[in-house]
Amino acid sequence: MAMLELYLVRHGVAEDRGEDWPDDSKRPLTSSGITKLRKEARGLVALGVTFDQIITSPLVRTRQTADVIAEILKSKPPVAASDALAPAGTPAAVIQEIGRHARKERIALVGHEPNLGELAAQLIGAKAPLEFKKGGVCRIDFEVLPPKGVGALRWFAMPRMLRSLA
Repeated sequence: MAMLELYLVRHGVAEDRGEDWPDDSKRPLTSSGITKLRKEARGLVALGVTFDQIITSPLVRTRQTADVIAEILKSKPPVAASDALAPAGTPAAVIQEIGRHARKERIALVGHEPNLGELAAQLIGAKAPLEFKKGGVCRIDFEVLPPKGVGALRWFAMPRMLRSLA
């Protein structure tokens, strides 16, 4: 069994950037984005996924994503915000954040592209970033915590796949 199951989750479909949202950090999920996300979370339940902790970017759309998932999962994991997962965050800062939760066995990180794709690549030792669709999730297992350990990509689920399992 892995020492850590790490799940990377891209936020759901949000309102478009524009004059309605001069502050990008406050852009919320759309109502259809929330509906899709609920189905995607039920798809995670169908896969037997549980989290001990959800760590999210502090932006509105990621916080909403984390809250929707936490509400639907049977484990009802606590949700914490971290600037490491904000668009200006770095993989090194995220790895430090993971270390602060080292006693948890199943952690979900809710964030943004291109950060998540770059982080995933770094964690599994890939050269090219992975591409996360909105609502997409991947699982990376670690025997040794990063940065020392390199993770193994167990699965990568597109949002449509997760919705089909719900």
